[in-house]
Amino acid sequence: MVEQINMIVQVCYAGLDRTSLLDVQVPLYATVLQVIQQSGIVQAHPEIDVSVLKVGVFGKLKALDSQLHAGDRIEIYRPLVADPMEARRRRAKKQAET
Repeated sequence: MVEQINMIVQVCYAGLDRTSLLDVQVPLYATVLQVIQQSGIVQAHPEIDVSVLKVGVFGKLKALDSQLHAGDRIEIYRPLVADPMEARRRRAKKQAET
């Protein structure tokens, strides 16, 4: 009998109302999509649609079929609420007025 080797990875998502950081034990060489599905994070955050949202590992964008390594942290990125450049312009204008 062959023993399956597992590894632990993290899945994190920062929603508007709460943040989740889950440790998940998965088979060696699991893909990003497999880990997201196994983690149950989509059930905890129904707004997550991995076919639309971008994902990354330690801040670097990854495809859903990317293989993971022990200790990796999958980050699910939600869309920005505001355009960063526009927000910067508003702050600069407000600061200049004071």
